[in-house]
Amino acid sequence: MSQNTLQVSIVGGSGYAGGELLRLLLLHPGVRVRQVTSDRCAGQPLALVHPNLRGLTSLNFVRVEELESCDLLFLALPNGESMKSMDLWTAKSECLIDLGADFRLQSPEAWAAWYGSPHAAPQWLPRFVYGVPEINHDRIRRARYVAGPGCEAIVSLLCLYPLVMAGVIKSKPIIIDAKMGSSQAGHRPSEASHHPERAGVVRSYKPTGHRHAAEIEQMLQENGADLSVHISATAVEMVRGILVTIQTFCLDEAAGDREIWPVFRSAYEGKPFIRLVKQRQGLYRYPEPKILQGTNFCEIGFEKEARSDRLVILGAIDNLVKGTAGNAVQCLNLMCGFPETLGLEFPGLHPV
Repeated sequence: MSQNTLQVSIVGGSGYAGGELLRLLLLHPGVRVRQVTSDRCAGQPLALVHPNLRGLTSLNFVRVEELESCDLLFLALPNGESMKSMDLWTAKSECLIDLGADFRLQSPEAWAAWYGSPHAAPQWLPRFVYGVPEINHDRIRRARYVAGPGCEAIVSLLCLYPLVMAGVIKSKPIIIDAKMGSSQAGHRPSEASHHPERAGVVRSYKPTGHRHAAEIEQMLQENGADLSVHISATAVEMVRGILVTIQTFCLDEAAGDREIWPVFRSAYEGKPFIRLVKQRQGLYRYPEPKILQGTNFCEIGFEKEARSDRLVILGAIDNLVKGTAGNAVQCLNLMCGFPETLGLEFPGLHPV
């Protein structure tokens, strides 16, 4: 699908992901935002909820019942919600990008195992393409329905995919330590997000059983790998950002920079949002979430331990952009024939 001005709408636009989508889409030269739904905020101006959008739009939130047809519909709903209304969404648009988890896993059994409930629309699972442009570029170009990956899943996949596919690292164990900003928990407040409880923390909240492991394993196994992934997630005192530190082990203990660098460079040549970061000096010698705030970049670095087969891979993203909304806009660009980087050129700020 390709046309001059794309008419898009957002279902569930009052959350953080919806706000990031709006920030990017309102400045996208090929897109016009038609409607944004929120039953909780219906009738209110978008900028009342997203104050950074003041002066950019005069739109008000509408109820789902008021949703009109558009060229592409973004679903920014809590996990488990978009699957309940597929007949409605597909009646309103021929193309969907779902930012939630509902269509990331390929089988209803996998969904039930990881999310604890039956899948409400299992017949739709095979129709969605998993939305990692750096891996599924051509499939996304041909897709009508795209499932955006989880924020922790996409950064880990981008770190691991080239090495796994090249047979550089052992398949077991792969251990991911993920340090997460508070915005990944979403807009709805909770006791855990209450400022006196959240401020200053380095809190292990999911030492085992993180759901995004299922996405990572699925994507890598789909491409022929036999592996298992283990994630431990820690909440840290930042609003935006994820840093993953991935412990892996090389098949060849003697492997070093000369063997590892070419694998990453070959995999990501021409991929506009991957930055390989491994410097000998300076404060930012390795990936750093802080300087990626507001950007669609993923930074990847590594360090091979000289006296063993251990290879540490580091990856950083802004969880709301490359981890969610920016990656969705990147998928839109591919699906609709725009340049892949259109509307996503912001390089980040320093200092922040």
